[in-house]
Amino acid sequence: MSAAISLQNVSKSYRLWGRGSQFATLKSALLKRDVKLAPEASIEALRDVSFAVDAGEAFGIIGRNGSGKSTLLKIITGILKPTRGTVAVTGRIAALIELGAGFHPEITGRENIVINGIMLGLTRREIEQRFDSIVEFSGIGPFLDQPVKTYSSGMYVRLGFAVAVHVDPDVLLIDEVLAVGDEEFSAKCIAKIQEMKYRGVTLVFVTHQLDQVRNLCDRALWLDHGETAQIGDPVRVVDAYLQQVAAPQAVAPPAPEAPQEPKAPADEEERFGSGEVILRHVALVDNKGLELVALGAGSAVAIELDVDVRVPQDDFVFGLGIYHADGTCVYGTNTDLEGFAPERLESSGRVRFVMPSLDLVAGQYRVDAAVHTRNGRAFDYRRGVLRFVVGSRVHDTGVYRPKHSWQFEGGIAFKSADARHGVPAPIAEAIESAKKKR
Repeated sequence: MSAAISLQNVSKSYRLWGRGSQFATLKSALLKRDVKLAPEASIEALRDVSFAVDAGEAFGIIGRNGSGKSTLLKIITGILKPTRGTVAVTGRIAALIELGAGFHPEITGRENIVINGIMLGLTRREIEQRFDSIVEFSGIGPFLDQPVKTYSSGMYVRLGFAVAVHVDPDVLLIDEVLAVGDEEFSAKCIAKIQEMKYRGVTLVFVTHQLDQVRNLCDRALWLDHGETAQIGDPVRVVDAYLQQVAAPQAVAPPAPEAPQEPKAPADEEERFGSGEVILRHVALVDNKGLELVALGAGSAVAIELDVDVRVPQDDFVFGLGIYHADGTCVYGTNTDLEGFAPERLESSGRVRFVMPSLDLVAGQYRVDAAVHTRNGRAFDYRRGVLRFVVGSRVHDTGVYRPKHSWQFEGGIAFKSADARHGVPAPIAEAIESAKKKR
């Protein structure tokens, strides 16, 4: 897959000007006869940052304030030039970098939509064709003919985002400005971002809302003091970042079975976390407690998590995810989503997730299991801890087989053999034919 964005060893330095490098008055400058100013020092906002974002990929950038996130976004857009390194971007870029950026405060929202659209590469005709959609999405219709300087910060964001997503960009860059919007508009923006991701738009956004990174991003970059601290799977990157931010007090080093940084093929388990609580054993069992690696569609099963507590916790969540072999998420949930408020996790125990009927179509599946804090910091995250095979006489497709029946009205008729439950029609016909020959 071709890269939409590519950065190679990008660094950005800013000069620091102290009192010694400035003239107090014009007279002192003339008397010195040397008006060349020299900076006292410089600071590197970014240092040797390299990564590539594939076309259609959603890429998140996280880190503490001052870590260089916004500087990096501005370099990608071309607002800033790197001190060293190279940047390549393919396709039309739309960016929402700073609150009010690209808007003229003295003119109306209507006029700003036109100017902003032209700046982003649209023709006047294209702007007219999309104008109503932009206004409808922004929700600022009653204030459209008012000067932008009278807008609130939330209205700025609404108008800026509406324009950015309606210019059909190949690459959309978003800074933390979405946090300014209200809950309704934020949800609307997330839905639009998901739609654009589905259409193959490359998305890069800076945010402190880490759940958005986990749920929307294919990969994430953690910047720390201008350097790449970690890049890769968003769950792991966010977890590593949260562990550093939380800076837990010294914890006894994990025992051999505690999470280790994996270097394993994709079909093996990956495991990571702080080790304060661990999932010692995870098993898929039948109603007799026997562990399963293969089962029939519709079987009654449970997933059991044996929990060891090394450091008692008041903040904890147990979560599970079931995935098809191709990576499709079949189902995921956790105790927090289902209303179980944590009270105290003091000693070892067992968690059972009981499913009276696991209605999956035939295929191979994996289970992810985790115990983490409510804000997502992992104690123990085990990806691919279980793998199992579902067999079925029914040759349907997909991942989930809902309870169902067929009903027909009017002039529609099937042979009785075709209605044999759970058996494909050709096989049912062969069975009926064999019976007649006996």
